[in-house]
Amino acid sequence: MQISTLTSKGQLTIPAEVRRHLGLHPGDHVGFIVEGDVVRLVRQESRIEAAFGLCQADTTLSLEDMERVIRQRAGQ
Repeated sequence: MQISTLTSKGQLTIPAEVRRHLGLHPGDHVGFIVEGDVVRLVRQESRIEAAFGLCQADTTLSLEDMERVIRQRAGQ
């Protein structure tokens, strides 16, 4: 069992072995799942890849069309 001490601000340091096991890096998000007297710590996907496919476009554009729109909006 890994042990950490709670600070006066309610913060904990996640032990290095646990961070490595979960693949946690600075800036990552973690979730807490409370099950009775047990709390599970889980890594939360926060990168853009985690949201891939959530948004659906009404129309599609070719790469050439996208580049044309970008040039037009840039004033070229």
